[in-house]
Amino acid sequence: MSINVSDQGQDRPELRKAIEEIARAGFVGVQLRVNDEQGEWVGSAGVRVLGQSAAPLTNGHFRIGSTTKNFVATTVLMLVAEGSIGLDAPVADHLPEFGLDRRITMRMLLQHTSGIFNHTGELYEDGTIVLGVPWQGKEWVDKRFHTYLPEELVRLSLSKPARFEPGEGWSYANTNYVLARLVIERVTGRSFAEELRRLVLGPLGMTGTVAPGASPDIPEPHNHGYYRYEDAGQEKTIDVTRHNPTWVAAGGDMISTTQDLHTYFSALMGGKLLPAALLAEMRTPEATCGYGLGLFAQDMGPGGTLFHHNGATMGSAALMYGTADGGRTLTAGLTYVGDADLSIAPAFQLAQQRLVDAVFGAAPADETRKTA
Repeated sequence: MSINVSDQGQDRPELRKAIEEIARAGFVGVQLRVNDEQGEWVGSAGVRVLGQSAAPLTNGHFRIGSTTKNFVATTVLMLVAEGSIGLDAPVADHLPEFGLDRRITMRMLLQHTSGIFNHTGELYEDGTIVLGVPWQGKEWVDKRFHTYLPEELVRLSLSKPARFEPGEGWSYANTNYVLARLVIERVTGRSFAEELRRLVLGPLGMTGTVAPGASPDIPEPHNHGYYRYEDAGQEKTIDVTRHNPTWVAAGGDMISTTQDLHTYFSALMGGKLLPAALLAEMRTPEATCGYGLGLFAQDMGPGGTLFHHNGATMGSAALMYGTADGGRTLTAGLTYVGDADLSIAPAFQLAQQRLVDAVFGAAPADETRKTA
């Protein structure tokens, strides 16, 4: 086991032990940053490149998966604050070309209550699977540099039956955020990357965060992620650090660092990005899974409420947790060997809980399921 730890302030043996256990549980590498009353602690465990001995970077770039959704939601709410977008206005007013149900609002997109079919596929309660764009196995590998247009993803989703009537249920759908990003670009006349830079990255001095569009590249330095699949009866494992993320688009395409995620989430939770009323809206969860507007709320009992939005994509995952005041944050980047069976998922769940326990104290048993 290769360990690389950089301590600032007190030694934190419980954090060192946690990341060592996570690496042993099947991850290629983990980089962790904790900011709390004891100061800042940064460390990594595992390896940077599969089959080599160098420890992972402690502030390398990584793909953050669905943590992207929180950035999109924050950008929408900042435009709501500026008066450019109405939170409860019909999305169809901004994007008339899709013929959207006029009952669907921006709030429903951000909260996953629109009922729109997920363009990456749906698993129904009876076990039926309806496929969307390829994101598994050799089919995804062969198309990993293909560019999907966001309009193409939306039209695919709208060609399928809705999960439920708008506002009458909850279903996590990447397409909600594809639409939200299209609204951002329509009302501002600028790309999402430009708006994100204007509203968030520039003011906070975040230099390691990228909305890559169709670019397959990831800034240096970075750790490496992998994918395992079957080809002609043979199992293969390839490096997928570089791939075109337009298959998931605004549902999970961004790149960041643990430092930038800390800077961002501590500012967001600390009230530095959104007016108090809109931050309260973001934090108010619906009843099904505790999801607000691009944000999960996790009841920690006497410890108060913990807010987060984690994410996973091909060979890479992100954790982003914070207390209500932003005074305590946990940000992490994990790399692993993904596969069509999502076999890393149990280890990912355990990693989340292991780190939350170490940094924030144990959550009630029925709260451990609330992840993204």
